[in-house]
Amino acid sequence: QVRLVESGGGLVQAGGSLRLSCAASRRTFSGYPMGWFRQAPGKERDFVALITWSGSSTDYADSVKGRFTISRDNAKNTVYLQMNSLKPEDTAVYYCAAAAAYYSDYREAIAYTHWGQGTQVTVSS
Repeated sequence: QVRLVESGGGLVQAGGSLRLSCAASRRTFSGYPMGWFRQAPGKERDFVALITWSGSSTDYADSVKGRFTISRDNAKNTVYLQMNSLKPEDTAVYYCAAAAAYYSDYREAIAYTHWGQGTQVTVSS
């Protein structure tokens, strides 16, 4: 079983930056992507970004494109989310997730079988 632990969240002013990390307890599932999702109070869990196993391909939600960058270091079993130009609407609990099987659309939360506990990101205006 893979455990995922997020870190790096906090309180930041609008326009600021944060880097989230997601450390896996062991090597994640070879060949499958990892993703970041976020959930604001009273809202559904939304896709933020994903990265393929090799790191050669990434995908982003339109709302974060150009501001957030996902990366991974497989030697460290860690995935990162660099968040720049943060906005108050980015405030949410951020979760990392690992997929373990094929799914048709990795932008959907249901595609991921392993989740971290989440880290709070709060952006003040």
